Amino acid sequence: MTYDCQPLVWYRSATTAGRRVSMSRHNRPPVRIVSESGNNKEGTEMGIEGMRFVITGSAAGIGAATARVAASKGAAVMVSDLASSAEAGERVAADIRAAGGEADFFTCDVTDAEQVEALMAAAAERFGGIDVLHNNAGVHETARAGEDTSLETMPLEVFRWVVDVNAIAPWVCAKAAVPYLKESDYASIINAASTGSQSAYPRNSAYGTSKGGIRLQTQNLAVDLAPYGIRVNCYGPTAIATEMVTRFVQQAEDPEAFEKALVNTSLIPRLGLPSEVGELVCFLASPQASFINGAYILIDGGSLAWRGTVDQIGLE
Repeated sequence: MTYDCQPLVWYRSATTAGRRVSMSRHNRPPVRIVSESGNNKEGTEMGIEGMRFVITGSAAGIGAATARVAASKGAAVMVSDLASSAEAGERVAADIRAAGGEADFFTCDVTDAEQVEALMAAAAERFGGIDVLHNNAGVHETARAGEDTSLETMPLEVFRWVVDVNAIAPWVCAKAAVPYLKESDYASIINAASTGSQSAYPRNSAYGTSKGGIRLQTQNLAVDLAPYGIRVNCYGPTAIATEMVTRFVQQAEDPEAFEKALVNTSLIPRLGLPSEVGELVCFLASPQASFINGAYILIDGGSLAWRGTVDQIGLE
């Protein structure tokens, strides 16, 4: 049993105020028919096989893990990172191809609009279009300021750099990707937010400002791009076992104690795995998530579900 209809929605904006917008093939959600047993009936559209991803900052960490997970599920992936990480990025793409997947690497500094436009054009030419933009690239102030991250001592240029990479660059990437995403039947943008998007942490003022901003940017773009059927979501991880978190921990006065503190409030008392975040990204990109839009989804081991510490419940 299938349904094929074109409902009319009422949408007001600067460009469409007061007129009805017909939902085209690009923004008509897939119909998913599920039997009472939970099995998908014939014709159900599932998974991300054949979808085309652009993943920024994907030479390592969550980005690289997401690239590998997406490729393992049949997606084509454009791996992208800074020129200084080109060797690692090429290796990620080569590993995916060696495993039978489809991937390429493109050098891009996401703070450079011309490089971002070139990245999107290259991905569209290589794969015939873009379905998913994963704005993964991110930085923390400790990468440039070390321990010198207090309000009184951190240089203004470091604060601006963090906001530029974490909050402004995703907007630039979305802007460059939208012309291609409009041509996709399952278009989405998935932004990297953080538990720091809603909670404060020590030595985190620039990062927290940028991640709070990306959460609201996600919601605003979800509204603006809804008429084109482009979904925009973000996820909020806690500390994930990546190079950036390792560096953050090593900058602490007592790295061992600081690492323990990172998981001290988690109901799953360990660091998260990059591949676990990659699985979430792939789900959000899939037709299975076609009714999820403008969402901020925590992947934090339950750390923000309560206000206690694990020693109180015997998980120390």
